[in-house]
Amino acid sequence: MTTSRTRIAFYTGSFDPVTNGHADIIAGAARLCDRLVLAIGVHPGKTPLLSAERRAALLREVATPLLAATGTTLDVVTFDDLAVDAARRAGAGLIVRGLRDGTDLDYEMQMAGMNAVMAPDIQTVFLPASGSVRHITATLVRQIAAMGGDVAPFVPAAVLTALQERFARR
Repeated sequence: MTTSRTRIAFYTGSFDPVTNGHADIIAGAARLCDRLVLAIGVHPGKTPLLSAERRAALLREVATPLLAATGTTLDVVTFDDLAVDAARRAGAGLIVRGLRDGTDLDYEMQMAGMNAVMAPDIQTVFLPASGSVRHITATLVRQIAAMGGDVAPFVPAAVLTALQERFARR
């Protein structure tokens, strides 16, 4: 007898802003699970460029069409505690992490090891970024946008509009 179990994956980040690199990992994660939880880390000591509500709306707009092809359902949440605790609350069995390069791998391996001790029931899965987006970081996108540069090649259209609106107010 086969029993059906929902595979839930948990992908964390600041998503400030959502980039084409994030979209690439979201598309890859959608192939691994039935439900994908995109979790926005909110930390009181940091001042984000975009509000958590705006980032959540942009994540939904960007991720919904990517997940439609696989039938994966989407949840977007915020959290301000440990990622493993938030993943547990979401019922996730997987934590998804994107890798751009060896530096990411070193850091992410440390985090995966710590998370495995704290939450042995949750598996960390690494997804390599596609070559076309491997160079993109949210930090660089924020810096370029703040200085009036063109970030269109690095972010989805909805995010580009949000960044243009954000920096038009300055």
